[in-house]
Amino acid sequence: MGFIGLIMLLTFRLLFKGQELSDIIKDLKNADDKWLLAGLGLTFCFVAGESCIIHFLLRVCRQKVKLTSCLKYSFIGFFFSYITPSSSGGQPAQMYYMKKDGVKIGFSSLIMLLVTIAYKSVLVILGLILLIFNFDAISEHGDRLAFLITLGFVLNIAFIAGLAFIVARPDWARRAGITILNKLTDWKIVKEKNHEKLVEKINRICDTYVIGSKYVKENAVTVAKVFVMTLVQRLCLFAVTWVIYKSYGLSGVSLYDIVTMQVMIAIAVEMLPLPGAAGVTEGSFMLVFGAIFGEGYVKPALLLSRGLTFYAVLIVGGIVTFIAHLKVMRSDKQLNIPRN
Repeated sequence: MGFIGLIMLLTFRLLFKGQELSDIIKDLKNADDKWLLAGLGLTFCFVAGESCIIHFLLRVCRQKVKLTSCLKYSFIGFFFSYITPSSSGGQPAQMYYMKKDGVKIGFSSLIMLLVTIAYKSVLVILGLILLIFNFDAISEHGDRLAFLITLGFVLNIAFIAGLAFIVARPDWARRAGITILNKLTDWKIVKEKNHEKLVEKINRICDTYVIGSKYVKENAVTVAKVFVMTLVQRLCLFAVTWVIYKSYGLSGVSLYDIVTMQVMIAIAVEMLPLPGAAGVTEGSFMLVFGAIFGEGYVKPALLLSRGLTFYAVLIVGGIVTFIAHLKVMRSDKQLNIPRN
């Protein structure tokens, strides 16, 4: 979080160098509050969308968990995703709090695996479709982001392919994982005393993916529903930039084009090893939306966009995580369970 705060400070100092704080506040106030409220609503729908997916999958697995608890898991997941490189910390944190609520680790692992595959796959599929059918807009507004977009497609596709390989061939993945571990142990990169423990961990993870593989093959309709729900969820977030565009009374660029460019930014930055993709997201926004918003509005639009879609979720997620962890600590203390 300290890193994100530092990057945010440096980025905004560069963007608003020589500009008075009063002028920045004035530019922010020019936005229509009704449209901004709609943007906040869309951001909440984005978070709540994942809650609905988790709740749906828990019901499929016959786990009785309240929707409000699933909303808690979502805020916690996004909080940890936003403060860890490549959004890698969200799912483990969600599984931890699910376990504390009585959800078996096998079910939570399967659910988060499906959610992750759907979340990344929907982005790539949507990006490829838009690349084909709205290439003119991407060429016009995203030409200076071409390298990052290409790199983003490669990284996301590689990540999805890795997950798909594990789900489709968990036994192959098990053998590959143990072979790599053996090599690392022979090369003294992994300590000998940790070898057996890591082999057990690989087997445990792959056993979960065996269950996941069987589930995906036998429940294609359920998986398809998750993909549709994820599509709606992600579109809610991508539409926030268009809402900000309308809040300044601007016109001339369609919702379709703005969502297209927001998808391209997401593809470009989500897999980069930076917590919250801080810095690079702001830079990408300026490059892509500079001509769309115009010089006078692009900076306040950036502040509002990141404020609604990132910092608001980060703050609320942090509060939810803090409260949830206090409850866990209190519960562990009552049960006399060591925190370690």
